[in-house]
Amino acid sequence: MPFLRYVALGDSQTEGLNDGDPLTGYRGWADRLAELLAEADGQVQYANLAVRGKLAAHVRAEQLPAALELRPDLVTVMAGMNDLIRPSFDADAVTGHLEAMFAALRGTPPASLMEAAPTVVTFTFPDIGRIAPIVKRLRPRLLDFNDRVRAAAARHGVLVVDAYPHDVTCDPRMWSSDRIHATPRGHALIAAAVADTLALPGSDPSWTQPLMPLPLVPAWRRAATEAAWLGTFVGPWMVRRLRGRSSADGRTAKRPLLLPVRD
Repeated sequence: MPFLRYVALGDSQTEGLNDGDPLTGYRGWADRLAELLAEADGQVQYANLAVRGKLAAHVRAEQLPAALELRPDLVTVMAGMNDLIRPSFDADAVTGHLEAMFAALRGTPPASLMEAAPTVVTFTFPDIGRIAPIVKRLRPRLLDFNDRVRAAAARHGVLVVDAYPHDVTCDPRMWSSDRIHATPRGHALIAAAVADTLALPGSDPSWTQPLMPLPLVPAWRRAATEAAWLGTFVGPWMVRRLRGRSSADGRTAKRPLLLPVRD
């Protein structure tokens, strides 16, 4: 079916961080997906309600009501990673927020009898232990969370982009130096994955194919890279947590209204 009203919910990944910059604006996988939709129909409208740093509870409380008011026919929900990496992570609570969003979105009454409930797409997360080996202890938590997402999605007829099984989703070329946000190449991969899940014209499963192997890196260089990452990204993140600060402070959605993808 054609999608003409697309709304994206989530955090920094959906906002598009590291695909562009603060001066030129962030693009990101959701923008790229909207552009793919517009290639099929120039009347497509797109809103992006995602804000960096948001937890699943924030996405539900702040973004879901706005999304429902926009009456979309396609919604993407990517949330939970900001919760998962925190020591206080509560799997029941986080997946409960996700499932509540799935239920609300899929249960939205259509605008007319000719319309169906919106199509909703969500995501599992890749193996963060391979992206950042120092946090591999979180792998059991991640595996359990992914299983919960799959089950909740199945209960509500939500489509799932299953990132975890595919090696390419952990390829370092897909991730910025902070190992949190995708590179432009990574954002393009996510957009291709969603397009394939939706069976959009011209899409295919080629996004799942691994890239050519990278040269082996000496152990000492890997250790130095890990140390630099801890000091440059993990340290400041922990300081913000201790101070009760968030990257979301003072920020609003970059595209709160449904607007044409192409003028």
